[in-house]
Amino acid sequence: MKIIDEFKKFAIRGNVIDMAVGIIIGTAFGKIVSSFVNDVIMPPIGWLIGNVDFSDLALTLKEKTDAAEAVTIRYGIFLNTVVDFLIIAFTIFIVIKQINRLKKIEEEPKPAPTTKECPKCFTLIPIKATRCPNCTSEI
Repeated sequence: MKIIDEFKKFAIRGNVIDMAVGIIIGTAFGKIVSSFVNDVIMPPIGWLIGNVDFSDLALTLKEKTDAAEAVTIRYGIFLNTVVDFLIIAFTIFIVIKQINRLKKIEEEPKPAPTTKECPKCFTLIPIKATRCPNCTSEI
């Protein structure tokens, strides 16, 4: 039972849930990028270089026979996958860069205080003062 309790603590921690949400969103984002590459980017590029469909590009090593399928290297699909990767990697780079920029803004240390409050009259006095100039009490 101790293992189950430890697993429950592990599974409901914020980091694990955040990671799961990130993976789900990342998977969905990957599908969107794949569709964007295959359906929006590659067709115009193929059209510009002579009506080439990149998903059909392949190098045939052995022709199809009655007993076996053709042996091919489908480099067109590989090119689509490389473009997918570059778009996803660039997007992640931009997101991480923005997150780091926001963290840097949050982490900037506050300057050391230069004044303090007099405990007797509650006026602000220099931090190094040993006597209040307003009420003349010692601090």
